[in-house]
Amino acid sequence: MKKVMIIGCPGAGKSTFSRKLKDITCLPLYHLDMIWHKPDKTNISREEFDARLTEIMKGDKWIIDGNYNRTLEMRLKKCDTVFLLDFPLEVCLEGAKSRVGTRHDDLPWEETEFDEEFRQWIVDFPSEQLPVIYELLEKYKNQNKNIFIFKSREQADDFLKSLCEK
Repeated sequence: MKKVMIIGCPGAGKSTFSRKLKDITCLPLYHLDMIWHKPDKTNISREEFDARLTEIMKGDKWIIDGNYNRTLEMRLKKCDTVFLLDFPLEVCLEGAKSRVGTRHDDLPWEETEFDEEFRQWIVDFPSEQLPVIYELLEKYKNQNKNIFIFKSREQADDFLKSLCEK
């Protein structure tokens, strides 16, 4: 496990899982939201995003946290391990709501409200984004990739605990 990607619905806890995995493995961690978003809530260009992501993936060790389906296959080709946090919708909605009003190192600003557009993105994720993710994971499953799919926070936490015991 040297090149890791962590994906899943917003609010699932990708960034928290990523930080815990980084603490265990000492792999460098990159949050795609920190690359894409500027502190003023605008975005960098797709070209700049792709260039930064390509530079990160040239490294021999990394954890990349985030979906960004447009670049998903690019990352799948380069990684050796994938973690998909496929949690129930209610868990993801609650996770996203709980972030409001707190500062996190995976986003360049503090969320002050749980806006309706973001809520709808989460609600639509299982039907619009998840099938694409599963299709790509199926495509790459026999290409020397370790693919872990967790259906609950407990499964994800148990996995991290098992790494600590090794």
